[in-house]
Amino acid sequence: MSADPVALTRTLVQCPSVTPTEGGALAALEAVLRPAGFDVARVTFSEPGTPDVENLYARIGSGAPFLLFAGHTDVVPPGDAAQWRHRPFAGEIADGQLYGRGTVDMKGGIACFLAAALDHLAANGGRPKGSIGLLITGDEEGPSVNGTVKLLDWAHARGERFDHCIVGEPSNPQALGDMIKIGRRGSLSAVVTVEGRQGHVAYPDRAANPIPVLLAILSRLTAQPLDAGNAHFQPSNLEITSIDVGNGATNVIPQKAVARFNIRFNDEHSLDGLKAWIEGIVAAAARPGIVPAVTYARGNSQSFITRPGPFVALVADTIAEVTGRRPELSTSGGTSDARFIKDYCPVIEFGLVGQTMHAVDERVPVADLVALTAIYRRIIDRYFGA
Repeated sequence: MSADPVALTRTLVQCPSVTPTEGGALAALEAVLRPAGFDVARVTFSEPGTPDVENLYARIGSGAPFLLFAGHTDVVPPGDAAQWRHRPFAGEIADGQLYGRGTVDMKGGIACFLAAALDHLAANGGRPKGSIGLLITGDEEGPSVNGTVKLLDWAHARGERFDHCIVGEPSNPQALGDMIKIGRRGSLSAVVTVEGRQGHVAYPDRAANPIPVLLAILSRLTAQPLDAGNAHFQPSNLEITSIDVGNGATNVIPQKAVARFNIRFNDEHSLDGLKAWIEGIVAAAARPGIVPAVTYARGNSQSFITRPGPFVALVADTIAEVTGRRPELSTSGGTSDARFIKDYCPVIEFGLVGQTMHAVDERVPVADLVALTAIYRRIIDRYFGA
């Protein structure tokens, strides 16, 4: 059995799977995977305060090595559909481009890997010399609570053990073959709250202004660069994202001042180390009648890297052969579900070109879908020695 990556991408795009809605996308994958011999499980996870999310896990083969592909079928909202040249969930092709929400991020990547896997199986007796798996979530664009992180735990509890993983996120900045993500910086989001005492500005002795204390904290946090970066990571950076006092009056000292910031950090830091540094600065800023405190957002993540070795070389060499470009090994960009997968096996990210992801008229060249399928097919063949 084989599959056309362009047709499969169109089918997935035509499923309006705006996070956290399944929209028929997982059902469309299951309809292809089961006839090809994959064992398929559809698993829904729940947690109070978050939407229920349906996920899919599929595997064919029973031995090692085990190559896993990970991705997501949920997409961001299309916005005003009238602004699109082609309807966002129509999957229309025009001038060699396939249009639609999710074509790049990342239904096209899923379709290409599935088509490549099916072609490999068809050429090798219907079974791999090891195992091939797909771990597909519907919660990557959402809070990422009931998706990959829980699906990995679920699979591990069932005895699933992966050797390597490819995440099909759009990793290329300009052209197919530009870049492999071999890691990501960590992310730490924090909220500093300084409680003072409200009062009239003409009688400051009767009040305790929280704003100077908050400014002193932020000044110390940003006084020096966190580091200079290293061979695999760009420098860490701390960005203040908001400062709020909720005070519309010019003659009132406010009761409270709040600041939010995010740190994107490389492997010269850890979450625990950064938290200790922040908490030391916050505690040292306390004044009589003024109490500062810090809290952290849910979902903060450590940095990670899959260091160059045989697996990374296999992927890079294959990309270079198909595209003529030697990919940069990068850890740039934001976070992805690879941050969860790295706890289970070495993971890299390689997919389509990301220039139109999350944008009006998101689209992918049909030629790139064909080329990415060829890359994935050669990777699978070489991984299993076919």
